[in-house]
Amino acid sequence: MTDRKAQEYIPKWHRELDLFSQIKPLLILDGNVLDVYQYPVEGSIPKGSIVRLTDYLYYFFKDRGYEAIVFYDNLRGFYNTCEPELVKKFGGMVQAEPYSGTIRVEFRGAKDTGAVAMVGRALAQNKVSTVIVMNMASRYISSPDNLTQEEVDSFSGLVRALLEARDTMDSKHVMRKNLLVVIANKLNDLPPWFYLQNPNAKSIAISEPSKEERERLVMGENFSSFFARDIYEADRPAYEKDPESLHKVQERFVALTEGMSFTELNGLRKLCKKERLHIHEMSTVVDLYKYGIRENPWKNLDLEEIKQAAVRFEERVKGQPAAQSKTLDIVKRAITGLSGLQGSSHGRPKGVLFFAGPTGTGKTETAKTLAEILFGSEDACIRFDMSEYSQPHSDQKLLGAPPGYVGYEAGGQLTNAVRNRPFSILLFDEIEKAHPTILDKFLQILEDGRMTDGQGQTVYFSECIIIFTSNLGIYTRDARGERHLNVTMDMTYEDVAKRVRRAIEDYFKLELGRPEILNRIGENIVVFDFIRPDVAERILAAQVKKIVRFLREDKEIALTLSDKAQAKLREAALCNLANGGRGIGNIVESHLINPLSRFLFDHDLYERTCVEVQDIDAFTTPVSLIAEARPMDEQAAEEG
Repeated sequence: MTDRKAQEYIPKWHRELDLFSQIKPLLILDGNVLDVYQYPVEGSIPKGSIVRLTDYLYYFFKDRGYEAIVFYDNLRGFYNTCEPELVKKFGGMVQAEPYSGTIRVEFRGAKDTGAVAMVGRALAQNKVSTVIVMNMASRYISSPDNLTQEEVDSFSGLVRALLEARDTMDSKHVMRKNLLVVIANKLNDLPPWFYLQNPNAKSIAISEPSKEERERLVMGENFSSFFARDIYEADRPAYEKDPESLHKVQERFVALTEGMSFTELNGLRKLCKKERLHIHEMSTVVDLYKYGIRENPWKNLDLEEIKQAAVRFEERVKGQPAAQSKTLDIVKRAITGLSGLQGSSHGRPKGVLFFAGPTGTGKTETAKTLAEILFGSEDACIRFDMSEYSQPHSDQKLLGAPPGYVGYEAGGQLTNAVRNRPFSILLFDEIEKAHPTILDKFLQILEDGRMTDGQGQTVYFSECIIIFTSNLGIYTRDARGERHLNVTMDMTYEDVAKRVRRAIEDYFKLELGRPEILNRIGENIVVFDFIRPDVAERILAAQVKKIVRFLREDKEIALTLSDKAQAKLREAALCNLANGGRGIGNIVESHLINPLSRFLFDHDLYERTCVEVQDIDAFTTPVSLIAEARPMDEQAAEEG
């Protein structure tokens, strides 16, 4: 392995710590500071050891020859759990006597016997190379924007201490800076004037484990610790003969754990061993950790049923073969495991679809049908009407309010839904009506497949199919802002699809100024065609058939329509197809269901009846029908 390759295994923040500890007296560590960390080099502890941040810093500075390394927090004062004797050495420098291994002093204020004064004395001396690590600094003050005078004095004292900090030289003539290291959850938990435009300060962000670090954990000497000893010994010979298969298992695990902390990875290791998983089952522990299940429903799909999905679609959504074919391509890609291969993230959603086209053409119905095919129930299609999220701060309603805000305890509507049903279809209706802040959140979900809600809990979207619907492209606006039809029914489907796609692109690129959203959707824009007359007749026939079947099965009422009545109903349904299938449903309701229910009620016909609708009079208000009824004989009941 080359030096450069070996260097890649050392975290960036570790290298920055090494560099800037030589030139800056104040180092501020923020970000992923509550995690545990894998020590990347051989030193005071074995390479690869997993330790807390405070222990990591102790070994780091000990390996660099520092003689006094102490830690401080509000609760304990000055301490060192790894080497308590160093607190005694520190006490000699600052004229303080440790008690039970600690020097208990308060942070706030400018007292000569306080923590800040002791930091100042330790940094100002040049006899003993010293590092003071102030831990949990986010909790030293109530608010960085509203400091009490005591808090101002405390941080002012630290600024002065840094200005007076000196270097030390040991017996080997090695020069070292006396250092103050501050650990905070977020940089802005500290007063801005403490670190901004401060030439003595350097902030270092600690990120989640990189791919190289996760590979080192999984592919190194720690790999066997993921498994029970007897299982590992039984599996090992096969993988020694086929190292390529082992590498694929490890690579998949590394990819699926993107964004996880070392604490979570350590938890996965313990869980994998506890569940007695075999090497080839290693990745299933990620599903167990994320979703509380070991068997992933995506792996248990009835593939024969998926192959017949086109028939199921046609039963429920008429006249959309191109849209259904494109939708099924996304599903097949998810099932074969090819989703997201063109990108860098393996945690992306299983599929992303953007349904566009005229109203009432089956966009929502397609999503529900897909949910039933994949997960056995329409309930797995979770719908969000984005017109309800058009106001500022709507993202808090969807994803959860931050701590201290109204509704924090309730969580977010989207995050709660996905946490309860991680294997689902997420349907976002009329996405163009959502507030721009929500679009920012969608960018993260589409790219990383995860979102942290207001309560700090990570929600994973990697097992979902996300569907956006929109009516964009049906109308366009001219220079005066007036709406004009962009597509009409007399156009071919190819022309409709081309115009709608172009209008969607113009909307995201030019009007919204967010081309990156379009890039995340990619080529997955699915345009639905107009409901054309031949399709409208099939929809009408299916809806009438459904009514006839319901009356027969639930009410024992045999309904028939004469040719004349059917012609009248067809004429009413086809005279205006602007509202698509939904408009046909409205005509059926007003021209058949309502007058039929009125006829049955007025004549006390509730069961075991034959009803023939002879004519429909659409010129009355409300619509009326001419019908005859007779009791159902035994033979008709049996035939029914």
